[in-house]
Amino acid sequence: MTTTPAPDATAVAGERRHLTNLAYRLLGSLTEAEDAVQEAYARWYAMPPRRQAAIESPGAWLTTVTSRICLDLLASARVRRERYVGAWIPEPLPDRSEWPGGPRGGTDPADRVTLDDSVDMAFLVVLESMTPAERVAFILHDVFRYPFPEIAGIVGRTPAACRQLASSARRRVTAGRTTPTPGPEQAALLRDFKEAWQTADITSLISLLDPDAVMTADGGGLASTARRTIEGSRDIAAYLMHIAALAPGLTLLERTVNGRPGLVAQREGLTATVAAFHLKEGRITHIWAVRNPRKLHPWTTPTHP
Repeated sequence: MTTTPAPDATAVAGERRHLTNLAYRLLGSLTEAEDAVQEAYARWYAMPPRRQAAIESPGAWLTTVTSRICLDLLASARVRRERYVGAWIPEPLPDRSEWPGGPRGGTDPADRVTLDDSVDMAFLVVLESMTPAERVAFILHDVFRYPFPEIAGIVGRTPAACRQLASSARRRVTAGRTTPTPGPEQAALLRDFKEAWQTADITSLISLLDPDAVMTADGGGLASTARRTIEGSRDIAAYLMHIAALAPGLTLLERTVNGRPGLVAQREGLTATVAAFHLKEGRITHIWAVRNPRKLHPWTTPTHP
């Protein structure tokens, strides 16, 4: 009797990076992404060897299972976020190469997420406006290039319906997309922004902000912050001056946040805030400030030599 060889264990484990990249883009949460991938692997290893050997592509199986887990999580997340204290912002990701002490070991999920335009904070925020099915169809097709017949098997709809879901999601992205400011230009502007904030130069702060700029903060009820969106350059600048006065001794660091230049505020060496920015025509149009400590784990994990 011919015995089907068991899948290569190393190859199966090697899918983790791809799965984490997929799950983070689907969920906007590194913590939930890692949990979803762990659950997918748990289901794989719970199968008897004979069933594992019968699966032609373990990678495709793991992708399907992870995507379905994420789809279920997205549906439940809508209910949870309705009860969330204040605004909900996707979890920010660091660039490990900028971490003090050098790159960390490969055990941290943040080290396995590729930082590109599909994790830009502005992009992730647009994804939050989509239905779970739209988000899954769009990410799988437009970002990871999966064909619609395969997506149909994941979301439980016809290929034509999945094509419509992706098209609807694409329109949302297109409507909110602007030409990204080159990284060096954004970094230079944020350096000016940092200096103006540190020197309490409110006039300069206002000049660096678009008149209709918006600032959204996420404390999750675990860190003090504005619970409502702050609109307008003058109100944002005034709020930042208020924060600086209430929290003396903050250290502002220039860091990469989700693949784009951003700022990190630390107090006594601990990360208190991670801020992502969106720029247009040389001015800041949106600030996303994450203060919820549960979302700052990758920024506070001790470094390894």
